[in-house]
Amino acid sequence: MKQPSLTIVVPCYNEEEVFPTTLRQLKNTVTRLIKEGYVDRNSKILFVDDGSRDSTWDLIKKAYTEDSMINGLKLSRNFGHQRALMAGLEEASRYSDCVISIDADLQDDISVIKEFVIKYLEGYDVVYGVRKRRETDSFFKRTTAQMFYRLMEKMGLPLVYNHADYRLLSRRALNALLQYKEANLFLRGIVPLLGFKSAKVYYDRKERAAGESKYPLPKMLALALDGITSFSVKPIRLITAIGFISSLISFLAAVYVLVQKISADPVGGWASIMISLWFIGGLLLISIGLIGEYVGKIYEEVKGRPRYILEERLQHFSQEYKRPKQQVGK
Repeated sequence: MKQPSLTIVVPCYNEEEVFPTTLRQLKNTVTRLIKEGYVDRNSKILFVDDGSRDSTWDLIKKAYTEDSMINGLKLSRNFGHQRALMAGLEEASRYSDCVISIDADLQDDISVIKEFVIKYLEGYDVVYGVRKRRETDSFFKRTTAQMFYRLMEKMGLPLVYNHADYRLLSRRALNALLQYKEANLFLRGIVPLLGFKSAKVYYDRKERAAGESKYPLPKMLALALDGITSFSVKPIRLITAIGFISSLISFLAAVYVLVQKISADPVGGWASIMISLWFIGGLLLISIGLIGEYVGKIYEEVKGRPRYILEERLQHFSQEYKRPKQQVGK
């Protein structure tokens, strides 16, 4: 069987501290796979600079000039992790038989990349990297992550538990993924929808080698909200159910007040009325805000703006690869 050409796609944002370590370890991994006959000698590592403000792009350019294994993309500004990853996947789809995506911090164990490729050679189109445990996370992060996956399950989303964006996609799966044109990307929700034969590879997550996490709590919450609102309308239906329940309670309260009036007993005090008003007012504001999230997503989608814009491309070409025109994300 002909060895597949592999591309490892690595989104980068302000990764100057960890980049040398990431570059060295990934090069060693791909070189070893080539020597052992698992992948083709034209396999690549594609770094995608998502508008970094430090010297990340300069380091990528230096690596490109020194090694034909290294390719690079520079986005015109910071578009976000999911869009940067999609830019790399779209680029790699032009010349790769299979693609592995991994974050630049290498907290995901690269030693299992060989297992990813073996699963691909066995006929799997999608291979998920799944964490065995979460001991390295703080109690808060571990608890909220578990709550997130349970919530997604209740919402009917087919997420792979403890899987982020560490995965292998075959050319067929990648081409199917590129047919999804939405601007609001939540790849760990889209990929399971492809429906191709899949497998899981388990690993232990490591500590970050250097630099700071690019996913603080606000970004994690935003990603969770994107996932929920991009794949489920159950929150809207929940609001409708709460509205019916509130109406029923209000009707019962009105009956109670009417009975009190007829029996000449004094009506309840000011405090209970104010509490009810504040509760209903807060509920209305939350409901309007949630509906606004869906309306905002519709607004973003109908404008049809590009998901990303390329500023610069660094590409070592193989014989069968044709130089692409300057592109924007579709």
